[in-house]
Amino acid sequence: MLNASHHANEWLTTHVLTRFLEDLCAGRLPAAEEILTGSTIYMVPMVNPDGVDLVLGAPESADLNNWKANIRGVDLNVNYPAGWETAKRLKAKDGYTKPGPIGYPGAYPLSEPETRAMVNFTRDYSFDITLSYHTQGEVIYWRYADYDPPRAFELAALFSKASGYVLEDTPLASSHGGYKDWFIQSYNRPGFTIECGMGENPLLIGQLDKIYRDNKNLITAAAKM
Repeated sequence: MLNASHHANEWLTTHVLTRFLEDLCAGRLPAAEEILTGSTIYMVPMVNPDGVDLVLGAPESADLNNWKANIRGVDLNVNYPAGWETAKRLKAKDGYTKPGPIGYPGAYPLSEPETRAMVNFTRDYSFDITLSYHTQGEVIYWRYADYDPPRAFELAALFSKASGYVLEDTPLASSHGGYKDWFIQSYNRPGFTIECGMGENPLLIGQLDKIYRDNKNLITAAAKM
C-alpha cells in the first residue's frame, strides 16, 4: 500500500504516486506486466485532502507554507496509536499543545477521520508492506522502536540502493504516533517512511522529475516483492 500527503505542505508526494500509477497502467515501466499480473497495489495518494486544499488554495498573503495539519489543526502523522502518549509528551515539550499548523497530535489517538480511515483500510486489507511518502531529506525510515519485522532491513537496503536515499532511524521528536509506526507495531510487517527531495517544505514542483526518477525503481521493487 502506497500513501502520500499525510502532511498538507508535502502535497508534492501525491504527484509522485499518481505519476507512478499512470506509468504502470500505460505499460511504461519495464516491470509493468509482472506487477499487474503478480501483485495488488493499493494507493491512498492524498491522506490529508482538506489540508492540501487549504495550503494550495491560500492567498499569498496568508503564507501557509508551514501548514502540515488537517483542517482541524491536527498533525495526522502523530495521531496514530503507536506510542501516542509518548508523542504527545514530546510534542508538548516543543509547545504543540493545541490545534495549529504543525505538531499537535490530537486530543486522543485516531481522533481524526483521516487516521481512522487509514486504520480501517489497513485492517480491511492487511497489507504485506506499506510505503508512506513524505518530504524531505532523501532518507528512508524503516524501524519503529525495537520491532524488527521479517525482511525489513533487507528491503530497506534494496530501496536505498534503488533510490540513492540513505537509511536512518527516525528522529526522537518524530519517533511515535505515525502510520508507519502503527503498521509495524500492529502487524510486524515492513513499513517505511520515504522522505523524498531536498530543501524546505513545501518543495517546488520543479523537483518532481528528479524525485520521481529516484523513486520509480524503489516503488517498482516494493511492488515486485
